[in-house]
Amino acid sequence: MQNLIANVQDKILLLDLILLIKEAIEIPFERRGMSRNIHHQAASLGPNPQRDEQTGRPSTTLVKPSSHPIAPATIVKALEMEHPAAKMLQLAAEAQDLNVAMGPTNNLAIYCKRIEIANRNINMAQSMAYNQAAGLGGMLKQGHQSMEGLEGATIRNVEACREISTICRTSLGPNGMNKLVVNHLGKIIVTSDCATIVKALEIEHPAAKMLQLAAEAQDFECGDGTNLVVSFAGELLSQTEDLFRMGLHPSDVVSGYSKAGDKLMEDFLPPLAELVPAMADGRDKEELVRVVKPVLAAKHLGSEDILAPLVAEACLGAMSSSSSAPASFSVDSVRVAKILGGGIAQSHVVHGFVALRGLETTVTSAKDAKICVFGCGMEASATEAKGTVLMKTADDLKNYNKSEEKKMEEIVKGIADAGIKVCVAGGTVSEMALHFIERYGMLCLKVGSKWELRRLCVATGATALVRLGAPTPDEMGYCDHVHQKEVGGRPVTIFSQSEGSKTGKLSTIVLRASTSSVLADLERAIDDGVHAAKTACKHGKLVPGAGATEMELSLKVKAFADTCPGLDQYAIRAFGKALEVVPRTLAENAGLDQALVIAALGAAHASGKVGAGVDIDAMGIDGASGITDDTGVLDLYYTKASALKLAIDSALTVLRVDQIIMSKKA
Repeated sequence: MQNLIANVQDKILLLDLILLIKEAIEIPFERRGMSRNIHHQAASLGPNPQRDEQTGRPSTTLVKPSSHPIAPATIVKALEMEHPAAKMLQLAAEAQDLNVAMGPTNNLAIYCKRIEIANRNINMAQSMAYNQAAGLGGMLKQGHQSMEGLEGATIRNVEACREISTICRTSLGPNGMNKLVVNHLGKIIVTSDCATIVKALEIEHPAAKMLQLAAEAQDFECGDGTNLVVSFAGELLSQTEDLFRMGLHPSDVVSGYSKAGDKLMEDFLPPLAELVPAMADGRDKEELVRVVKPVLAAKHLGSEDILAPLVAEACLGAMSSSSSAPASFSVDSVRVAKILGGGIAQSHVVHGFVALRGLETTVTSAKDAKICVFGCGMEASATEAKGTVLMKTADDLKNYNKSEEKKMEEIVKGIADAGIKVCVAGGTVSEMALHFIERYGMLCLKVGSKWELRRLCVATGATALVRLGAPTPDEMGYCDHVHQKEVGGRPVTIFSQSEGSKTGKLSTIVLRASTSSVLADLERAIDDGVHAAKTACKHGKLVPGAGATEMELSLKVKAFADTCPGLDQYAIRAFGKALEVVPRTLAENAGLDQALVIAALGAAHASGKVGAGVDIDAMGIDGASGITDDTGVLDLYYTKASALKLAIDSALTVLRVDQIIMSKKA
């Protein structure tokens, strides 16, 4: 009788697992499948995870679920089953996955046949007490957690994304508010840059983490548009709550969003790039200023007129001097030297390298200087093995010191005879070495950071040596003018190159501000501006800004929804409504009546004014509509397209997850 009960219980267990696999098999064939979010809790839960108030389950996890349906073999392998009968099903699935000759993996009949074979050895299960009431918990390892279904997984993911979107949305646009974040190290970060905010928040929820990854990808690729990614993705997911209440299945929402996204990227967005003249010449400073100024204004309003020419000048200084070569440069060739004190108006550009420390020698200037860079310190080398020197007389001690001095003098004299005027050491400079450097009239600079040492080598064309001695001509660097200067009460060393120098292409923006927080925020704004200039050199197409592009796309997507039959049209219409989040947020952050602005902006676009956008300067003016018929703000087409694409993909990935299975913490 016990054997019969065990057989029945094991068959019920296997049937439960078959249903799990069948759900993952059949629905993807209709291209409406849901992904299984399976991951290890060891890599996901923090030391003190937050728990849901109703269920008590941890709700903070790290995961990036797949945007494509997962194969059944992958599901049963990741579940880490302990029950022998279920383990046989896992082995059968893995064997079938490897057996190419048996046909495709998604063959339910073959799996059922394998199950029948596994049932013949079901006596293995008698050694293990299976609690039927435990359900899935009796099959997986003790301590696992599972959340599934619309209420258990999908709605929770949407709520988490809406929360992170709400945090970042108030920082969108020129009038966006700053966030003050104190990280786990106690460092205070004050910024309105979305990529910095989501990174400093240390998000652990899997769905919200997905938006963070999308924002970081946008920041790495384009440098700008990170807030658009998070805000638009969060708004797309927020719109799904009403669709779920209407009775739509997540698969219907995914299908509608996919159709709307494809139509937007292929048919609606490209024509808008033809309305604005593209950037003609990447070497034209005025063209670069026109592209960079809106990016800087969105990060630090009021400073764009000062910073935009500086960024354009620095980018031009990092470009190749050959007019036949395409206008391009590396973002690493534009550096920022932050010096506390003064005002932003005192910032300037140096075509070369700026070291934030003074020279070690009394000689503080050299022109047309050959430079020798040492990756090590300039001091007497120590032996690797311990040794003992026996000195019997005072003459032995004198001769020992003289031999050390003579060796160091030979090294410094050889460097000076090679024509070197500037020595740069990556380590300690001994008093003896400094004495002989002074005797031969050379300059000496100590650079403690290996990264700064590499940038100096790029700026001067030198090679960092790991030995003390005279460099060869190929290892030497060259600089037109090396001098020490006091900026804001702080001595700095400047390696400046002339306009036509071919030695190295590196520019440094010397940034001045009153506080360290403002300096850090300005540095992030300049970094975004440099990325925008690089993107404009590769892809010069522009589209109207200030919410004009999003409002025009919203009207076109809503019109497209009216032509679509079926339930997809509701999701497509919600997609079009979600695009209004940009002009609505710009108006709200500027202190305008968002309802009136959206209505007036929609009417302007419906009448054919494609370039109409939000006028943030209308704040506080009586009778102002809050819109301008032809906005002078321009956005890069490539940046806009990348941000919209990443937002759509991240939202679809979240909606495709219907179950989260977390293994026991290791």
